[in-house]
Amino acid sequence: MTNDSESQLPADDDADESAADGAVEAVPRAQLPELLHAAVAAVGGVERPGQVRMAEAVADAVDHGEHLLVQAGTGTGKSLAYLVPALAHGDRVVVATATLALQRQLVERDLPRTVDALHPVLRRRPLFAMLKGRSNYLCLHRANEGTPSEEGEGLFDPVDALGGPTGKLGQDVLRLRDWADETETGDRDDLSPGVSDKAWAQLAVTSKECLGATRCAYGQECFAEKARERAKLADVVVTNHAMLAIDAIEGAPVLPEHGLLIVDEAHELVNRVTGAATAELTVGAVNRAVKRAARLANEKAVDALQGAAENFHGLMETAQPGRVEELPEYLAYAVTAIRDASRQVITSLGETRDKALTDEDAVRKQAMASAEALHETAERLLADSEYDVVWIERSDRYGLGTASLRVAPLSVSGLLREGLYKERSVVLTSATLKLGGDFTGVAASVGLPSEARLPDERAAGGTPEAAFGEDPVPHWRGIDVGSPFKYPKQGILYVARHLAEPGRDPERPDMLDELAELIGAAGGRTLGLFSSMRGAQAAAEAMRERLDNRILLQGEDTLGELIREFASDATTCLFGTLSLWQGVDVPGSACQLVVMDRVPFPRPDDPLMSARQRDVEQRGGNGFMAVAATHAALLMAQGAGRLVRAADDRGVVAVLDPRVETKRYGSFFRSSMPEFWYTTDRNQVRRSLAAIDASAAPVRPVVKRG
Repeated sequence: MTNDSESQLPADDDADESAADGAVEAVPRAQLPELLHAAVAAVGGVERPGQVRMAEAVADAVDHGEHLLVQAGTGTGKSLAYLVPALAHGDRVVVATATLALQRQLVERDLPRTVDALHPVLRRRPLFAMLKGRSNYLCLHRANEGTPSEEGEGLFDPVDALGGPTGKLGQDVLRLRDWADETETGDRDDLSPGVSDKAWAQLAVTSKECLGATRCAYGQECFAEKARERAKLADVVVTNHAMLAIDAIEGAPVLPEHGLLIVDEAHELVNRVTGAATAELTVGAVNRAVKRAARLANEKAVDALQGAAENFHGLMETAQPGRVEELPEYLAYAVTAIRDASRQVITSLGETRDKALTDEDAVRKQAMASAEALHETAERLLADSEYDVVWIERSDRYGLGTASLRVAPLSVSGLLREGLYKERSVVLTSATLKLGGDFTGVAASVGLPSEARLPDERAAGGTPEAAFGEDPVPHWRGIDVGSPFKYPKQGILYVARHLAEPGRDPERPDMLDELAELIGAAGGRTLGLFSSMRGAQAAAEAMRERLDNRILLQGEDTLGELIREFASDATTCLFGTLSLWQGVDVPGSACQLVVMDRVPFPRPDDPLMSARQRDVEQRGGNGFMAVAATHAALLMAQGAGRLVRAADDRGVVAVLDPRVETKRYGSFFRSSMPEFWYTTDRNQVRRSLAAIDASAAPVRPVVKRG
């Protein structure tokens, strides 16, 4: 039986009061310190001044109908700082996070302990639940009845179709079928070990493919429907940024009504919302739609879509990657043909009814979902909206010689401003929200304009500003509650000013020499953050030749296993790219040197980032600072945050890019990172690393000679 992480709804005689029925009264504000103290004690923590200040600010925002940005450094205990005032207020709260790790921490650790700790004062046990998108839950209809065929033969046995029970894919499907009888949640993240995306897709459905609880024979047992029901009853709903995006900007309410929204890991919100609002037109998607429609749609409609698919495939074989300012006539014609043909298929699927087919509903829903997705994407591409960016992308996942058409919003700030702030107070929090020492850039990116900013501290007896409802301007405050860590004493920020500036040529012999010397001084213990996978691979190869230290490289094993190995051996180094900049939490002596090979500016040929930069410039702003520098500063702040994860951590963040010291924008990057002691003295850094290494472990790795 898997861990039922979504159904941890306390069963108690006092649990009959919940935010769902509107019967909960707010706890008097004077009791907030008592509640916070009880919650901190319950999780075995220590109350921090920043945590207290954040809890009071969250309570203020809710009481006065305002929005709040809170930068809370690592170790502040920010989850309790927002959960306690939220639970005390009584309204239902939705907490949206970017990562599964934080969702699990909230549902499996923080919330159960907090609810127990607050019960004597609240005199009730608030309910909590996790809610994800439908495709994250196993579909019982598919598990028991099979998957709609794309070959025109109705439903089939996935195991036989995928090479039988001896193949890896077939084995995974069999394991999923068995798991369907054991699990209480059906949540993919509760399955251990996991399965491939392809295997999971055999037994999961999207919201458009779902038959619906009333029409499905398994509607009463449906895992996704049960999760929704739990969320409707819960006082705290934990979800992800993608679900929040669907709820806020797509006009499709998927979250229960709530009086407070908390966005944790808010530095990721723009990227996650952009991803949710991005669509693509691929040759594979059109071909799948043809196969799925072949059985139920009329022959004329299917032939039209088949012809459109063949034409599109031929054009995309030779298409060059890059931004498309305006669809050329030949490409617009191909997309128009797909739009019109998919419309014919949709109409045909709605007209045909073969009552002799017992599996018709499932086949029709899958075919309809594919055709509707094609139609919507083609319509958007042809709309040529000034608010969208269109580009051609070539990737191995689309097959050799083919490419895809992608479309994404030029900016999501307007979407968030319209969809996020009108119905409830919103608290956005992260360890990195101030870039260059200011909230303005991040606030603007999430739809909070600088002109609507209120003073950081509320004046005593001041009149509250309206933040939502009829007022179109989302008034907000920004506060930095600091960190309990003593950054100037625990860490050094070192910029290797003497190195040559990195250029387009990935070969940087002087950088590799510097890296080897730093690792040698640190005795291993190094997390290498690289701006590209190519750079990480080259550095790993070079260090493996020069050093006796074990060098782990992202991609050579699962990320979780690599991090576990890195944490378990102090002489080991771990090199990687984007996900390591934000996803590593290794306190202690295993990580005492964090190296960044260069400033992680977006690629100059990135269609979306370059379009956003040019848009800012056309409006009279500094596109480089607003887009490229902000993107890089956020990553560098997150990367630097990997170093100090506990009160006794010590070490060095080494930036092997002299531009952080020599260029005017360098101060922007330095002020975005934790306030480490700053130096460009290479000898001082080596002495400091050697001293830290000597105090941490007596064994030092040997640098290979010759």
